[in-house]
Amino acid sequence: MLSFLTKFAAVVRGVLSGFDRLFFCGTLRNLAHRRGLQHYLWAHRIPYKDFAAHSLEVTARLEEASLRQARDLGREIRYLNSAQHRKEDIAREIAARDRIKEGLVCVLRSVDPCMSFQINKNRGSGKLEIHYRQRKCLHLYHYQIHPVFGFMHARIQTWFPFRVYVCLNGREWLARQMDRAKLHYVRRDNTFTWVEDVAAAQALFDQQLQANWPSLLGGLAEALNPAHADLFAQYPCRYYWSVSDSEWASDVMFRDRAALEGVYPRLLRYAVTTFGAVDVLRFLGQPVPASGKVPHRCRHEVSSNVKERREGVRIKHWVNGNSLKLYDKFSVLRAETLIRDPGDFKVYRAAEGDPDGPKDWRPLRKGIADLHRRAEVSQAANERYLGALTAVQDGTPLRELAEPLCCPAPLPARRPGGLSGAAAMAAAPPVAPAATGPVVVAGEGAAAAIPPAAEGAATAAAAPVARPRRVRALNPLAPGDAALLEAVSRHEFLINGLRNRDLRRLLYGDKEAPAAEQRRQSAAITRQLRLLRGHGLIHKVPKTHRYVVSEAGRRAITALLAARNASTEELTRCAG
Repeated sequence: MLSFLTKFAAVVRGVLSGFDRLFFCGTLRNLAHRRGLQHYLWAHRIPYKDFAAHSLEVTARLEEASLRQARDLGREIRYLNSAQHRKEDIAREIAARDRIKEGLVCVLRSVDPCMSFQINKNRGSGKLEIHYRQRKCLHLYHYQIHPVFGFMHARIQTWFPFRVYVCLNGREWLARQMDRAKLHYVRRDNTFTWVEDVAAAQALFDQQLQANWPSLLGGLAEALNPAHADLFAQYPCRYYWSVSDSEWASDVMFRDRAALEGVYPRLLRYAVTTFGAVDVLRFLGQPVPASGKVPHRCRHEVSSNVKERREGVRIKHWVNGNSLKLYDKFSVLRAETLIRDPGDFKVYRAAEGDPDGPKDWRPLRKGIADLHRRAEVSQAANERYLGALTAVQDGTPLRELAEPLCCPAPLPARRPGGLSGAAAMAAAPPVAPAATGPVVVAGEGAAAAIPPAAEGAATAAAAPVARPRRVRALNPLAPGDAALLEAVSRHEFLINGLRNRDLRRLLYGDKEAPAAEQRRQSAAITRQLRLLRGHGLIHKVPKTHRYVVSEAGRRAITALLAARNASTEELTRCAG
């Protein structure tokens, strides 16, 4: 991280690192399995055949208790009949409409997948058996503006075993902290583009790791189901909290959007073209042998992709459900680590069930007891990723990249070794007609006797050949050539390459044109591709109609476009 900030110190305000999205799951551990339900039924003296009726009764009591607060406050209770609805947007619209600043906003009812119990008769034995399987049931989503967490939601499953889910955002939480500390900031969505005191804001971020999670999450669960104590009076249960998903983001705040745009395209290209599977494993803290190859024991798929979103362009790398991504948002560059399967990481702790036993490096758990370690490994992954991106800087003088492009270049050959077909015949030297008399070439130490007629033919054969065909020089500052360079360097062409039709769409637009006009445009694009190939900026993918930007071309195009888009002040400062 320090190397990255040092490289771009002139355009960076600071960096904020902390949790982005946190998704908790509360489980009644002594109930959420078949043996647990069996003990519950024994404690209540309920036979298996009466479980369905008992379950409906408990669900009705839970739903009535959970909705009581919303009814008392006059908050909206809405049923959503489709999973296509974005619940957070609906809740924010209700909060803005009803001008709600604190407390419960609304309750959304939705049927979602869940793990629940079902008692069926075994056809072989004729006995009733408990099954724990995937089902669908009603969930109650409580959206609220929490005094600590800010805008968030918690939901409860209304069927046994009554799982609870809590989703909150660390940036939303930080905003509440900075408001109480009277620290000024500029916020857009869940991103801070400017903070009055970055060090003080980071200190508040660090305080989140010291939160009393059992107390805070227990209070949210109690609000979801106020009848919990009554429902489980004969079979006491309490929630065990685990972390399903955790996103830890490092936000590098640039001075403005233009400063970020001058840097991010290079970082994106470098990440796409340079980072391989071994690099991704290293970023996420996985052991890699000294050979630099993927370890044999690694059985997980490592994948990467680039996607353009409304906010900007992001690159994402996956390993076994965990991921690391980089994207731009407003004037902020965000590196973010998502952990869904913590077993790939280690934590120094005692064995489960033996807190006083010897400590060792053991697999990271999902429980909130290891949340601090999640923060450590996520921050380390972000720092390794940003540190690797500092290599994108290139000390080559711009003139060394620009001068060859500003001169004419030889026409590219159609196949390795030279021209082919008609072009090869046209470029070949003229062949003299056969001589009528013999041509005698003397042996070693003797002179050659060449008749006058043959001498004329030899002279014709030795005549200078025509100059090879060349392509014109490029002018990167001219609008036409600059648009061409920007088009071929777009991120969507980095992996699969580009085609004639792709450039035609970018340079001429998507409007339908007559067939003759389309042929004219296609021919013009062919000449431009030939121009770029002649200068070595792109090369053709064998046996396809696609072209990819060469490594040297990528360096040159990135540098030239950055210089073209740089302000006079920036160039003057660099010259000084």
